[in-house]
Amino acid sequence: MRPLYFLVFAAGLTTLGMELSAARLLEPAFGNSQLVWAAIIGLILLSLAAGAWLGGWLADRCPQRAALELTLTLGAVGVALIPLLSTPVLRLAAVGLAGFAVELLFSALLAVGALFALPAVLLGTATPWALRLAASEPHSLGQTAGRLSATATAGSLLGAFLPVLWLIPAFGTRWSFYLLALLLLAVTAVSGWRGPYRWYAPTAGLAVLCLALFTQPAGIRAAWDDGRSGVLLYEDESALNYVAVHQWGSERHLKLNEGIGIHSVYHPESLLSQGIWDYFLLAPFFRQQPLTDLLLIGAAAGTVPGLYTRLYGPVPITGIELDPAILAVGRQFFGASWPNYRAIAGDGRRWLASLPAATRYDVIAVDAYRPPYIPFHLTTVEFFTLAREHLAPDGVVVVNVGRTDTDATLVDAIAATLQQVFPTVFVVDEPGPPATLANSLVVATRLPTSLSPAQARAAALPATQPAEWRAFASSALAQARPASPPSDTPIFTDDRSQVEEVVHRLIFNFLVGPPPPQRPTESSPSQPEP
Repeated sequence: MRPLYFLVFAAGLTTLGMELSAARLLEPAFGNSQLVWAAIIGLILLSLAAGAWLGGWLADRCPQRAALELTLTLGAVGVALIPLLSTPVLRLAAVGLAGFAVELLFSALLAVGALFALPAVLLGTATPWALRLAASEPHSLGQTAGRLSATATAGSLLGAFLPVLWLIPAFGTRWSFYLLALLLLAVTAVSGWRGPYRWYAPTAGLAVLCLALFTQPAGIRAAWDDGRSGVLLYEDESALNYVAVHQWGSERHLKLNEGIGIHSVYHPESLLSQGIWDYFLLAPFFRQQPLTDLLLIGAAAGTVPGLYTRLYGPVPITGIELDPAILAVGRQFFGASWPNYRAIAGDGRRWLASLPAATRYDVIAVDAYRPPYIPFHLTTVEFFTLAREHLAPDGVVVVNVGRTDTDATLVDAIAATLQQVFPTVFVVDEPGPPATLANSLVVATRLPTSLSPAQARAAALPATQPAEWRAFASSALAQARPASPPSDTPIFTDDRSQVEEVVHRLIFNFLVGPPPPQRPTESSPSQPEP
């Protein structure tokens, strides 16, 4: 009887551990959103339901513990194969995302489902099968079922915390799958040591160990990294991200996870970054007083602080970045060790809320992105109200927002939300190649103003300033416009933020492309020739 409880406990632990590790494995390719979590949880629950049905059916036909142990051995092997089989699947997803190929993305999603479904089904057979084997006394069947269910739940509880608190931070995502599989195989081997299949679990455990030791790639290498992204200077897997630094000549890029977006750039021989980071430099033009400090939420490796230090001098800059590993990379590879720059690891909103009420900043910049998502709690009326409370009297909030050349729904939504808190909101679009994902800077001012003063300040930059900087500031602000979101634009709040829904719709519309133009019919006259 006792071995059954250990088997059920280990099966529950492995199942939930696999689910949490699956989220971390898929996050680099598919992002960390409610949609991804719903897909993972729904898939595991569906697989467990199928496993419960299968377990009951098999238990009536093979009421032997050895058969259950063999089934769990196969399930553990399936868990161990996930890291190996996931590499081509995640590569397929990355290629689909990079090439905006919706068919590849859906194919990858189906393949991911197959990866996790089979081991989850096999592990799901444990509890009903164990109940059939333990049900020797009909009058205590309910008590036995309750104990087995509680044991499985206790294992699942441990499995929910073990990967997050220990396995993934200590060993990495892929090794987490191997260790979970080895744990289940060890319990199965001890349980079946006197059974007819006594050598199956130990042999499978040896095979999994060899798989872990000899098939692990030499380096982490994200699925998108095809070796053509310059020289790989650095790569590591932190508790939150896959981090890579690539170099071309003296230029360096920070890439995270799926690698589609560039999170920081380093141009030691160039004044500007040639990207959206340059547009954050425009924020002080919307103020009346000279810049005295800056708060940046989403500092990454320090591109924006470096630009501000170069062009505005040693003004105090505080940068908040969730992942401390990225801050360390910034210091090592991006020169982010300026005396005026203070880098803090933490959540931007939580840190802002902890400040004394008297702490004020001239500019609060938000560049917290996990492409293509902005953390929802940094997009709401409540967050922008908190930011306003920590602004100087003529302070400015600027937010980096994604868009396409035909779809600015997210820009409109952020602008409409900011308009609930600030009197004037402007949008500055970063020009880019057509038919690509692009960025806009949304600017909100604490005092009512217009574009004319900002444009005049840019035009009045003294000749002692670099010509490249003067030309960029004037041309960028010449393209700025007052925000005018449609009346039906959603307003994001802590209670209801549709930011992920808006992003999903934006990405889907971009992937499938605009509808083809309709051909003229006999009933609709053609356009006249010129």
